[in-house]
Amino acid sequence: MTEKIKATLRDHAWARWTALILVALMMFFAYMFVDVMSPLQSLVETQLGWSPAAFGYYAGAEYILNVFGFLIVAGIILDKMGVRFTGTLSASVMLVGACIKLYAISDLFAGSAFEQWLSSWWVEMPGSAKLAALGFMIFGCGCEMAGITVSKTLAKWFEGHEMALAMGLEMALARVGVFVIFTISPRLAAWLGEPTVVTPVAFCTVLLLIGLISYIVFTFMDTKLDRELAADRNALAADSSSEEEFKMSDVGKILSSKLFWLIAMLCVLYYSAIFPFQRYATNMLQCNLGMGEQQAADIFRWFPIGAAALTPVLGYCLDRFGKGASMLIGGALLMIICHLTFALVLPAYPKTWLAFTAIIVLGISFSLVPASLWPSVPKIMEARYLGSAYSLIFWVQNIGLALFPILIGKVLMWTNPGVDDPMQYNYTAPMLLFAALGVLALFFGIWLKILNAKNSYGLEDPNIKPTVAELEAEDTQADI
Repeated sequence: MTEKIKATLRDHAWARWTALILVALMMFFAYMFVDVMSPLQSLVETQLGWSPAAFGYYAGAEYILNVFGFLIVAGIILDKMGVRFTGTLSASVMLVGACIKLYAISDLFAGSAFEQWLSSWWVEMPGSAKLAALGFMIFGCGCEMAGITVSKTLAKWFEGHEMALAMGLEMALARVGVFVIFTISPRLAAWLGEPTVVTPVAFCTVLLLIGLISYIVFTFMDTKLDRELAADRNALAADSSSEEEFKMSDVGKILSSKLFWLIAMLCVLYYSAIFPFQRYATNMLQCNLGMGEQQAADIFRWFPIGAAALTPVLGYCLDRFGKGASMLIGGALLMIICHLTFALVLPAYPKTWLAFTAIIVLGISFSLVPASLWPSVPKIMEARYLGSAYSLIFWVQNIGLALFPILIGKVLMWTNPGVDDPMQYNYTAPMLLFAALGVLALFFGIWLKILNAKNSYGLEDPNIKPTVAELEAEDTQADI
């Protein structure tokens, strides 16, 4: 008879789902802050004097420091210091960056000597855009660090349980954050009478503080779990990330993995056609359908709802039936269809129902890919450097997320020479560019599935493992 396995805190459903709620709240508020100005592009241009290029630089700034190495450092910090320290640090960094961005767009900054100095060089970006970009850059460091921390946290707390479902629910709640902010941001902007971008940004900054408090509460639960793991040898063996020491040479192992690069490339191509699109989607709908910001934002806000509704369901199916690589391919195909619709069909046939349908289908695509992508990483990477693996994938992803908002802003200006009215832009070229990214993501998804079929990496296999009770029942039956 094998040695009896002792149940830990994470083996209790109430505990692991409470942990999920606490860490997911931090990401829920973070995603709200990320897109708080996305539905307000035309207001930002008219009120703050930003051009489409300046808005693109601002949107891409979120990822700049991550591209230049911070995210790799964040992964090493996570593997060295653990999820409690890294999560608290990331939430604090997000709050600092948010406060800087809030100051940049406020009346306190407008007209100050600091604002005049910032505006005196690189005049393509106003001073407010430069400082807001700096704040967004700092926030982005914390947000991406939080993302990899939450992924490793859920992998730890749901090991052998409903990992894909948990990750799917966390992502679903984050997507709901996008729905909420696209709903309330234009309304908050007009709340005090004269429209202003300050009110929604200030509101989301306060929410980030609540998210920090929520994560600190979680750290007490995680401390108890680690004590239980340390007291049980079998649990420690299963949770090798708690015992095996991370080495710098592990980064080389990750980067030399073909599977790592396939997943990283699929990730950067797919997400570069999603998150930069969110920055411009409201204005794209305004231009194609001839409607105001609030109406356009109310249409696009349903995009994350499709993802939020289906991601947990798909996570549940992935846990029990597998087919993760197939989901990646399906998600890429749907994305291509949607962006081609925005590029070619909607301008010729500007109907609200068509835009709404394409938005919902894109949300379904956005549920297929994340639900299958992130739970696949623990299958191909060792637990002791799982945080670094996530951080390196996020690093590659951030390169695309930093460059494509800037590129889209430039393309928008190049293809609309002399157009000064943000309601009159032609978005055909940017949407075709997004569709091209989807085609490349589809190629890498097919390649990944072929390799998995040849080498049995388990990417099509279910995630659920036998529970402690089931293992004990098996031992009892064996004794009999």
